[in-house]
Amino acid sequence: MRAGHQGTGPGPITPDGCAVELYSRLSLGAEPDIIAAAVPPGASILELGCGVGRMTHPLLERGFTVTAVDESAEMLERVRGARTVHASIEDLDLGETFDVVLLASFLVHTADIEVRRGMLRTCTRHLADGGRVLIQREGADYHTNLPRERVDPSGYIVRIASSELVADGVNSVFAEYVFPDATWTQTFRVRPLTRQQFEDALAEAGLRVDKYLTEDGIWVRAAATVAEAPATQEED
Repeated sequence: MRAGHQGTGPGPITPDGCAVELYSRLSLGAEPDIIAAAVPPGASILELGCGVGRMTHPLLERGFTVTAVDESAEMLERVRGARTVHASIEDLDLGETFDVVLLASFLVHTADIEVRRGMLRTCTRHLADGGRVLIQREGADYHTNLPRERVDPSGYIVRIASSELVADGVNSVFAEYVFPDATWTQTFRVRPLTRQQFEDALAEAGLRVDKYLTEDGIWVRAAATVAEAPATQEED
């Protein structure tokens, strides 16, 4: 188990504390529609951290070609219809590029700065000319007004019970997922980022914000930074 991460509940638990069976049950909101509206129809998508395919399957249904990457073999076993790659995101080098690189699930907020840098470099490395990176960030109030919970229309409860500072710039978050027949918990560490810190992290990886796709700033479309052409000296 990754340091500072753990999970409880039925079934396999991944190194970052995610329960495979839990993620197979969680519903999905407007995310596939947000993505589909922000990229060309039929685009090739590299999905980093696909999990059980909650995002993968709706994107396939919308006509996209998806290469789904995850470090958990148990998660990848649930993915259907996509090419799958078992690998860690920060070390990935497929030797090919894609129209769209997707980094969702707040992965950009990983507590380890070097892992975040590796993830964003992976995004840049696999981006085709003119392509875009779609990133999901935490909302501005993610770590405040806790505990809070919501009841999903299907009947289960998601509760963010606490978020406590445990190191310089790093919070430990405790979440509970309560279903009628089972309960899962997850403890994980994240690094909250201001908008400026987020944009600075992108710049370090050779990326820039192209557009904030949602009013809350959670979904972002980024592009490769265009290097300025060297100035030419005029002849006398």
